Amino acid sequence: MKLLKLPFLSLLMIVVVSSSCDNNKTEQDPQLNYVDVSIDVIPKPLSVKKAEGSFTVDRNTSVVFDESLKNSAEFLELYLHKGVVMLSSSVDPKLVGSQIRFSVNDSIVEEGYKIEISAKELLIEAKDDKGAFFAVQTLRQLLPASFENSTDRKDSVNFDLLKIEDSPKFAYRGFMLDVARHFFTVGEVKRTIDLLAIYKINTLHMHLSDDQGWRIEIKSWPNLTAHGSKSSVGNKKGGFYTQEDYKEIQDYASKHHIVIIPEIDLPGHTNAVLSSYAVLNCNNKATKLYKGMKVGFSSLCVRKDITYKFIDDVIGELADITTGDYIHIGGDESHSTKKDDYIYFIDKAIAVVKSHGKKVIGWDEIAHSEIGEETVVQFWSKEDNASLAVKKGAKVLLSPSTHIYLDIKYNDSTEIGLVWAGLNSVEDAYTWDVDTLIAGVSVKNIIGIEAPLWTETVVTMDQLEYLVFPRLPGVAELAWSNANGRSWAEYRKRLAKQKNRFEALGVKYYKSDLVDWE
Repeated sequence: MKLLKLPFLSLLMIVVVSSSCDNNKTEQDPQLNYVDVSIDVIPKPLSVKKAEGSFTVDRNTSVVFDESLKNSAEFLELYLHKGVVMLSSSVDPKLVGSQIRFSVNDSIVEEGYKIEISAKELLIEAKDDKGAFFAVQTLRQLLPASFENSTDRKDSVNFDLLKIEDSPKFAYRGFMLDVARHFFTVGEVKRTIDLLAIYKINTLHMHLSDDQGWRIEIKSWPNLTAHGSKSSVGNKKGGFYTQEDYKEIQDYASKHHIVIIPEIDLPGHTNAVLSSYAVLNCNNKATKLYKGMKVGFSSLCVRKDITYKFIDDVIGELADITTGDYIHIGGDESHSTKKDDYIYFIDKAIAVVKSHGKKVIGWDEIAHSEIGEETVVQFWSKEDNASLAVKKGAKVLLSPSTHIYLDIKYNDSTEIGLVWAGLNSVEDAYTWDVDTLIAGVSVKNIIGIEAPLWTETVVTMDQLEYLVFPRLPGVAELAWSNANGRSWAEYRKRLAKQKNRFEALGVKYYKSDLVDWE
């Protein structure tokens, strides 16, 4: 198997070395005594063992990797470069030093990884680059927070001798960003992706349309952005993504092993559409742009043929530029659509998505339509809807508003946010039982967990980060880690140690008094 060798801190020098993954296992001292330990990493790894001693990274350390793991190897090399002083602009590849090695291991489960650290080698094994990337995020949290912003560069850094085996509980570990109520730029979305990746989130659901604004270019219906993108809640932050912008975000996310799922909310939450095109209204009169926060008042004219021409064009263009498997069709809070019309519409919308080679996700109300086994129902409100979805063979994505809606205030004194679902403290977001949340919905029916951030009250990145952190790491742990060894008392100690990393990254997190921040 061909491996590449990158002398540490010398990005200009990449040479091919002859090696075989099967014959390059880490040489462990048979006298080392490994014991089970806990490490300050979120999400909590499945198994961690530690021995006495350390592995040193310095100017003579080289990074060796299989070609298929290059993305993760370079991510780690660049990250280490932030904290270790470059003593030379050129490193002699013949120097014998410690080695960081990325190796393919086909026996490891999807997204899982192994890390094995001896005195001379740090070995990362994974089936593919996804698992290797998640291993890198674990190593990242084992390094000083100063590596995040290069504030304290040193000649070397040490890792403890560890054996880590890890794999995710759920394949879907998501965060939803509402860019419809207030728009967030390409750069701001990339910043969000950077932060999500640290905690092994692998899905970014983008809520691209709502009553207050339309945020994605559709070339066959140009007035959606020419007109419908101008508004927002309070008219504070409008805008839209060109299709090239969207692809740029998607490509950036892909390098962080995050899949983009676009949502076009239908048939309700559509005032921006109805204001842009009069023909989509039953009375053929365009509505006014909307800047309020009320929901449930808008609906496409579901018995018009032009409505399905519109849906087909929008979904078609979106499917063409989306590399992931899913398109989200919304379907929530369609209070102005009669039930029969709603079911008629959702059935046709599902057929349109499938005709463009994609699978469907929708909010839990879509369970009343003719969903199939490939459909995912996103539970947010009504448990009966989730139970109905399972009876129809669909999978469920958990987003309980009473626990992990990140737009909900932490407590009565929270500066921004909403209270319609009560209050969601940092503890509330972590201490709920995923496996038994809904009667009739077992873990085998659950595809994963997603924490949504609705942005009615969120305009800036500082406000976004204030509501997302520190709740999101807890949600990420619920989605990744098995319950063994986890508790709020134990977790809050690990969370407290994220303080320095948050601050090094410039995250404007909420300093909950439920956590003893270090």
